[in-house]
Amino acid sequence: MLQLSLLKVFLPTAMAFFVGIGLTPFLTDWLYRQKMWKKRAGKLAPDGGETPIFNKLHETREVGTPRMGGIVIWASVIFTAGFFWLTSEIWPDTTKFNFLSRNQTWLPLFTLLAGALIGLVDDWRQVKAEINVNRAGLPFSHRLLMVTGLGLLGAYWFYYKLGMVAIALPFGGALTIGWLVMPLFVLVMIALFASGVIDGLDGLSGGVMAVIFGAYTVIAFAQNQIDLAALCGAITGGLLAFLWFNIPPARFYMSETGILGLTTALTVVVFLTDSVLTLPIIALPLVATAFSVAVQMLSKKFRHGKKVFLVAPLHHHFEALGWPATKVVMRYWVIAIIFAIIGLIITLIGSPK
Repeated sequence: MLQLSLLKVFLPTAMAFFVGIGLTPFLTDWLYRQKMWKKRAGKLAPDGGETPIFNKLHETREVGTPRMGGIVIWASVIFTAGFFWLTSEIWPDTTKFNFLSRNQTWLPLFTLLAGALIGLVDDWRQVKAEINVNRAGLPFSHRLLMVTGLGLLGAYWFYYKLGMVAIALPFGGALTIGWLVMPLFVLVMIALFASGVIDGLDGLSGGVMAVIFGAYTVIAFAQNQIDLAALCGAITGGLLAFLWFNIPPARFYMSETGILGLTTALTVVVFLTDSVLTLPIIALPLVATAFSVAVQMLSKKFRHGKKVFLVAPLHHHFEALGWPATKVVMRYWVIAIIFAIIGLIITLIGSPK
């Protein structure tokens, strides 16, 4: 039985990786032929202000390299899930490998695809903008509203459909919070959405997210949520396929269609594994990234324009200090692995399953 469960997790992981590797040449050819990159490098801060230091650091990086590389991730996951479902319909003996289930994988798959499509629209508008490039794409407020809508849908599902009224405490026990589960879910989704700014250096977001989803593969498996573990494994495999081509020099960028789908799906996975309070440890690089942006914005607002970091998010601060981008990325990977392991240990010690 254990061997069968492991096979159910490892097969989608490997398949998603190879599907992503096989898909990339076709996607890359289309992205380059269509010139799916920004017409001018640079961006605006979340508060709408200018980012001169960032723009100088990246003045040659964002032009000529396509966005939308995140398609590799979610497309490989959708294909893998669809393949195992279809084979189970054609050959009933393979049903044990189908990991699509209403109670474990429908909602994370839905949020992955919904978030990815929102991001895809934003990316499309970014690359097709000919003038006023930095203000192209979906406005931040619109994306925030859409993500909040997804959060409300997920909150409803967990509270009314799954009856979730408590969250697990580290090292054991539970804290009953009743209907407060709903605003907590929305808050976590918005916080993870904000952490999407980690997608800023070649290999950074792909490596960090692969580590995080790899950790949740283990957690879900240990909790006997095998379908969810298989889905997290497939996402990890898709991320590794993306990372293969995103390691410097990147063939393409993940951009919003990748990171937005991943962060919304991660929110659902966190609540399905009841690991809300250990999430800040498992996903420390995401937390630190979002926190650095919030600190910078608050400092500029309440300290008369004074900044805490040379530039936010945090990884760009290290760039501005003179660190090579590859050093920043690889040290983020090391930190991600260590804290994912620590968070995994704490979660599993306290898990009643």
